[in-house]
Amino acid sequence: MNFELSEEQGLLKRSVDGLLKGAYDFAQRKQYMKEKGGWSKAIWRRMAEQGLLGLPFSEADGGFGAGALEIMIVMSALGSSLVLEPYLPTVVIGGGFLRHGGSAAQKAAHIPSIIDGSQTFAFAQLEKQSRYDLYDVTTTAKRRGRDWIIDGKKFVVINGENADTLVVTARSMGAARDKTGLAVFLVPANVKGIGRKAYRTQDGVRATDITFTGVEVSADAAIGDPENALPLVERVVDEARSALCAEAVGAMDESLKITVEYLKTRRQFGVLIGSFQSLQHRAADMVIALEQARSMSMFATMATNFDDDAKRSQAVAAAKVQIGRSGKFIGQQSMQLHGGIGMSMEAKIGHYFKRLTMLDQTFGDADYHLSNVSRGPAIV
Repeated sequence: MNFELSEEQGLLKRSVDGLLKGAYDFAQRKQYMKEKGGWSKAIWRRMAEQGLLGLPFSEADGGFGAGALEIMIVMSALGSSLVLEPYLPTVVIGGGFLRHGGSAAQKAAHIPSIIDGSQTFAFAQLEKQSRYDLYDVTTTAKRRGRDWIIDGKKFVVINGENADTLVVTARSMGAARDKTGLAVFLVPANVKGIGRKAYRTQDGVRATDITFTGVEVSADAAIGDPENALPLVERVVDEARSALCAEAVGAMDESLKITVEYLKTRRQFGVLIGSFQSLQHRAADMVIALEQARSMSMFATMATNFDDDAKRSQAVAAAKVQIGRSGKFIGQQSMQLHGGIGMSMEAKIGHYFKRLTMLDQTFGDADYHLSNVSRGPAIV
């Protein structure tokens, strides 16, 4: 199988790498964190100008008709630079719901403004009791005439502070953990009845706890079947997991480069620490862990196009297991090899470890997905 990038994909990689190289060093990232919502609106506009926000959308909707591999290229680059901008919640998740479940009217209303950078999204899914189970939802959606009334609370909503539109999961019928009776809604972020509490997560990203109190939305706010939206949610989240795997590979790759460079320059007792064989062995183990993660990220990327939903979910879960394990190992070894300096806020290697830890936790950690893989059908 040929894993070489095509000419167009190579151009895409050079384009996004070039954008981030000149605009996203460690010092600049700290400045972007201070902006409202915790990310740079100028960088977001530049991403729109380069066409990065329109990649996965069809040409009929104004996009470029790119696929999962192009998203993998972009997400890996974003991971290498610890990018804060809401590409995942807006383009991958918000855009994914529109592409796979949106009506023609919903697509026309939202996709052009995603592509030009004038609208961002947030996915309000996680609840206190739900952990990683996408179907565990207590937020309710009840009909009032032709409209829906949403009540409930969502936690750790990435980009919830700045988002123009919220993608909200709610229960239209049944008990809290039923796999039917789930609905997904497009909710304007400024609608009456929404309360927010914003904060910064461990890796520097801004998140928000959002309360919905009698929030009224029209019937056409529902994406797909309002009584059986779980298959749609699972498909979009699997695509998000695949994108997170690619981001983690980019962060691991950069962590390894930073660590190897440190071993080549750091002296103790007049000797380069990179000359110690035991540390060389650690670096070699990090390379192996990275390549294992890279291979599984490619597998997850290909799996998003599987026709069989169960095999797709199993493949993505298997990738998430390896990504989580590799990320933990590379993060720990990077910190160990840097010694005390790695623990300081001024050293960027610690920030990569924090991001890798949060990527593992997002949409299911390695242990959660390992249990799913062990229970599920054969992947191939």
